[in-house]
Amino acid sequence: MSSTNAFSAASVPVSRYFSLSAFWFGSSFHWLLLLLILMPASVVRFVGDEQKGTYLGLMLGVGAVIALVMPPLVGALSDRLGRRMVFLRWGAVINVLGIVLMALAPGYWLFFLGFLVVQFGNNLATAPYSALIPELVRPQERGRASGIMGFLQAGGQLLGALCAFVFGLLQIPALASYASIAVVLLLSALVTLHFIPEPQPRERERAPSIPWWRLFALQAFLWVFVTRVLFSFGQYSVQPFLQFYVGDVLNRQTDAATVTSVMLLCIIVGSILSTLIGGRLSDRVGRKPVIYVAGVLMAACALLFLVAPNLPVALAFSFVFGLGYGAFVSVDWALGSDAMPSAKSYARDMGVWHIAFVAPQMSSAPQGLLLDWGNRQSEHLGYTLVFGIAAACFLLGVVLIRQIRDVR
Repeated sequence: MSSTNAFSAASVPVSRYFSLSAFWFGSSFHWLLLLLILMPASVVRFVGDEQKGTYLGLMLGVGAVIALVMPPLVGALSDRLGRRMVFLRWGAVINVLGIVLMALAPGYWLFFLGFLVVQFGNNLATAPYSALIPELVRPQERGRASGIMGFLQAGGQLLGALCAFVFGLLQIPALASYASIAVVLLLSALVTLHFIPEPQPRERERAPSIPWWRLFALQAFLWVFVTRVLFSFGQYSVQPFLQFYVGDVLNRQTDAATVTSVMLLCIIVGSILSTLIGGRLSDRVGRKPVIYVAGVLMAACALLFLVAPNLPVALAFSFVFGLGYGAFVSVDWALGSDAMPSAKSYARDMGVWHIAFVAPQMSSAPQGLLLDWGNRQSEHLGYTLVFGIAAACFLLGVVLIRQIRDVR
């Protein structure tokens, strides 16, 4: 089935868009449990409390190198072969093998190796997979498709946070969390592989060829890339260290992993409420107004976390942050898809754009050092620094998004 008869009809069933983005559900479940719950807890168990930020930041920074290099290369290979789904299939399998290695690792360095295998497999799967929305979905429907994708991402995160909360409450061993990651990831991959046919390369063959180095000479692509870097940098200034913030600042007496999962639930519930609305709204009024509101909400909440007097107030801020984050995610993929210049190289170009997602992850190592250094200088100063950086990035992203020519 070609892209022209799969998604180009005037009325595309909603179920088709859910099948298209099903793997994002599993991948979001995967990364939430891994990055925010399992990895911080395991690092503390392996290296102790004193250097937790440094060692977690090191792992995330090195893993980000794989996520930085692989997507453009794998995407270019996918474009050349004219295949998408084979990469999704084998990438998911390798990803699960890495999860197994992390689950059984007796120490930090083998755990580190397992994480690198996870990064390799996940990027092998998602680099060509990222091309499917710009390749299959008409521009006037991309807000809708992006909103459904954001909804499924938030749904995967919600399931992950619920699992983390229940497993923590019942004191179920971490091995169960790793097993749930493997099962959900594989099932979501199977849904996409079963219901979405391999796109035919006819439109790619007719499209003009644009060298990758010329992408940044295109104004739309350049500013979409820059603003996505800023939003991602803000996200990764805080996200890896959220569990540490909960334990050190909000509630020292309660299990930090459990409280973190409750905060995540509040963020995710807020994001679910805004994803579908934001995506559909952007098809009518444009992408940028939605991002303006989303960025301001996220920046304000990043600063308000620093002055939250107690856990209930922090949870309320989490919900509002989720409203902003969900609106941003619902529009972000549509905005990136609008900026792709040629059907001949959708996977490669989405891979280059994907660098904007993952390059900021490399800041986790210096951010971890900054966190530990700041907290040694003064109580909670490290958290003030990293949360303040996040707010500044969100606001700068809102300012610069004005440079992008809007598409409806």
